[in-house]
Amino acid sequence: MGARIVLGDHLAADGLPAPLLPSRATLFGPRGVAFASRQGPFFIADTGHHRLLVWRTVPNTDNSPADLLIGQPDFNVEGRNAGGNVGPATLNMPSGIATDGRVLAVADAWNHRILIWCSLPEVNNQPADIVLGQADFSGGLANRGSSNAGPHTLNWCYGVTIADGRLFVADTGNRRVLIWNTLPGENGQPADMVLGQAGMTIHDDNAGAEASAVGMRWPHAIVVANGRIFVADAGNSRIMVWNGFPNADGAPASFVIGQAGFEAVDHNRAAYEPSAHALQMPYGITVHDDMLVCADTGNSRLVGFPLPGLAMDAAATTLTGQRRFSDKGDNRWRFAARDSLCWPFAVTVCDGLVAVADTGNNRVLLWEAAV
Repeated sequence: MGARIVLGDHLAADGLPAPLLPSRATLFGPRGVAFASRQGPFFIADTGHHRLLVWRTVPNTDNSPADLLIGQPDFNVEGRNAGGNVGPATLNMPSGIATDGRVLAVADAWNHRILIWCSLPEVNNQPADIVLGQADFSGGLANRGSSNAGPHTLNWCYGVTIADGRLFVADTGNRRVLIWNTLPGENGQPADMVLGQAGMTIHDDNAGAEASAVGMRWPHAIVVANGRIFVADAGNSRIMVWNGFPNADGAPASFVIGQAGFEAVDHNRAAYEPSAHALQMPYGITVHDDMLVCADTGNSRLVGFPLPGLAMDAAATTLTGQRRFSDKGDNRWRFAARDSLCWPFAVTVCDGLVAVADTGNNRVLLWEAAV
C-alpha cells in the first residue's frame, strides 16, 4: 500500500526530480518530522534548505504548501544560518524535531545546539526561547570550541525527544545520549545524565573500547515508550534498548536489536543482503501501537518489531519499502513510487498516522498505519 500523502515530490517532464529550489512546497533532504497532534501543527526539518517548515493542520493533499517557516527570510531563500550569523531563529542542518503538543525542540545539528520554543511557533521566524549546547544564541561551535565534551556541550546533535517530562538528545558527534530530567528552563543548562559514556567529559567511539552494552558509535534517534528507552545506534547498525529508566551515567543497555550480541557491529551482519534480523545504519525509530518501527536507512526500508516479548536479536515481522526482507535497493532499483523509499532518516506516528522523512527522495510520506 502506498503513502496517502506525498510532500515535496516534484518531477520534471522527463520523470526525473525537478531542481530542488526552495519554495513553500519543496524539500531537500528532509531529516526530521513531528506532529503536535493528529490535527496539527505538523513540522518538517527541511535539512538541505536549512529551515523548519510548519503546516498549521496536517496536510491532506499532495505537495500542500507550508504555512510558516523558521530559518530563512522567506520561502524562496536558502543558506546556512540564512547566510548570516547564528541567532535565535537561524538553522544549520536541522534534523530531529520533538514536541509534546506545547513545547517544540529542534536539533540544530551543525550549530551544535538544541533550540526550544516554550510554545509552538505562530509566526515566521519566531525566535526560540531557550538554547542548549551553547551559552547563548550566538554560539555555534562544537563543544563550545573545546576539545572536550561536557554536560552543557553538544557536537553534531541529530536527535531530540520529549517524553515523560524529560528531554533526550542524541549528541551524535560525542557518541552519547544526554538526558535532562525536566524540560530545561535556561540557556546552556547542563544535562543530568549521560548514556553511551562513563562520564560527561568523554566522547569516544563505543566508550573508548570494543562495542558493548555501554558504548555507542553514531546515536541518531531516541524513543521512549512502554517503560523502555530505545536508541538508534546507527554506526553500530543496531538499536539499543534499556528496560526501565537508567539510574547512573553509562548504564548498560538491556539488549540490542539488529545484531546477535553486544559485540557485533557489522552492517547487515557482514552480509550484502539484509534480513529480518539485520540492520544497516538505522537512523530513525518510533513506536506505533505494540510495534517498534525502525527506519532502516541503509536498506531503504521500514521494519517493525513486536514489543511483546522483545529481546536480544529479535526478528522484524513487518516490512515497508521492499518486497522481501532480503531486498535492499533504493526505491527497489526503480524510480520513486508511493510505496518505495530511498534512505529514510526519520519516522514518527500520531494516532495511527505515520510520517516518514524519505530523505533520499527529497520528500515526506504520510501513511495510515505504515507498517
